[in-house]
Amino acid sequence: MSELGQLATYLPRFKDVRIVCVGDVMLDRFIYGEVERVSPEAPIPVVRVLRETAMLGGAGNVVRNVAALGAQISFIAVIGDDEAGHLATRQIGELEHVYSGLVVVPGRITTTKTRYLVGTQQLLRADRENTTALDDNARAQILNTFEAELTDANLVILSDYAKGVLDPEMLQYLIKTCHAAGKPVIADPKSHDFTRYSGVQVLTPNTRELSAATGMPCRDDATIETAAQTVLAQVGGAILVTRAQAGMSLIESGKPGRHIAARAPEVFDESGAGDTCLATLGVALAAGAPLEDAAVLANASSGLAVSKAGTAVVYLDDLAGVLHAADLQGAEAKVRNLPRALETVAKWRALGKSIGFTNGCFDLVHPGHVSLLRQARDACDRLVVGLNTDASVKRLKGEGRPVQSEMARAIVLASLASVDMVVLFDDDTPVRLIEAIRPDVLVKGADYTIEKVVGHEIVNSYGGRILLAKLEDGFSTTNTIARMAR
Repeated sequence: MSELGQLATYLPRFKDVRIVCVGDVMLDRFIYGEVERVSPEAPIPVVRVLRETAMLGGAGNVVRNVAALGAQISFIAVIGDDEAGHLATRQIGELEHVYSGLVVVPGRITTTKTRYLVGTQQLLRADRENTTALDDNARAQILNTFEAELTDANLVILSDYAKGVLDPEMLQYLIKTCHAAGKPVIADPKSHDFTRYSGVQVLTPNTRELSAATGMPCRDDATIETAAQTVLAQVGGAILVTRAQAGMSLIESGKPGRHIAARAPEVFDESGAGDTCLATLGVALAAGAPLEDAAVLANASSGLAVSKAGTAVVYLDDLAGVLHAADLQGAEAKVRNLPRALETVAKWRALGKSIGFTNGCFDLVHPGHVSLLRQARDACDRLVVGLNTDASVKRLKGEGRPVQSEMARAIVLASLASVDMVVLFDDDTPVRLIEAIRPDVLVKGADYTIEKVVGHEIVNSYGGRILLAKLEDGFSTTNTIARMAR
């Protein structure tokens, strides 16, 4: 088994981990559009807005990643009594395994970063924020909640985005309280003065932050080690330097540096990768992984994060998949659950790809199926196949069906070059999948009429189209099974 495969033994322990995270929550807004002309008012592009999304960013993204890994987390942060704060509160409330310790400060602006994108190009980012120090009442609420939640915690994460929550006094109080309680603490710094984080077990700056804090170049392994050793002499602990496409460097006092190569299959968007690193590092350490193993796990997660669109999270099965990559066949990698499927579809769309969708039981794949799938793929750039689960097939087809298990059917479909993704669904119809994926093209066989295609109203409502694929005569799974029985 590979080194990464061996690290998979830590993953089952993640569900027993409890983290406390204190930091700066923010809202990341993404406005996607297209540009067809230049404004007559100024030499600037006119963006026609097509869609908008909003998700938790900053320390909120750390929390999303911890929850996605299956660990429990208490989140302590400050928000304003404004629209962004209300949306952030709702999104935190929708996360599993998360206790919300948000402190609402009237009159304070909830930090919001709004990015305008055309295709994969970011045109503009507009920020709304308040970085002033907290008043005594807000500080007291944070400390009281922290002390209450610390008792059952395995580890504390400090996610500093320099928005006023983690000032030097607050940082040192939290760190000393962790030491007194015997709880490990790690931090992601934003201040150029790293001494304010003195006492943490691990600090996770990127190369730019490390260079700014030390005034030293951080161009390669040697210069990064030299700069990190300077910091260690002041603050102790260990430094895990995130280096984007170059991976990470783990520097500990008295040990040679370990430089971990990046594992990103494709760098698509680096937004939030540092949060993913911090979350995975914390959960792995809390699960009992030694620091070097935790750093390798964090590097693997970060590689997955940058291959996704937007401020993305890495789920436990994402991480398990990359750890077993050496044993994972290409077909199995195409089989996704719905959350992962939607992330991939979002990435495809951001690259300008059209999405096709078809569905069925596909119990015994025959030439008629192959022809339909080929026609479907010819009508789009990426084809998603919705596949009925075993329970769903049994309800639709009766006892004795399916002949093959859902995973066997999924792998056969995913092995076809015309299929880009397979998503299992347990309902009798794929309506919920169609609503979530919003395909540009919905494909069924020509034995249907458009009015009888499940989901045609949904696709027509946003301007998609329905394709009725030509059928190959003489092929039927039901008839094939009947002949086998005779």
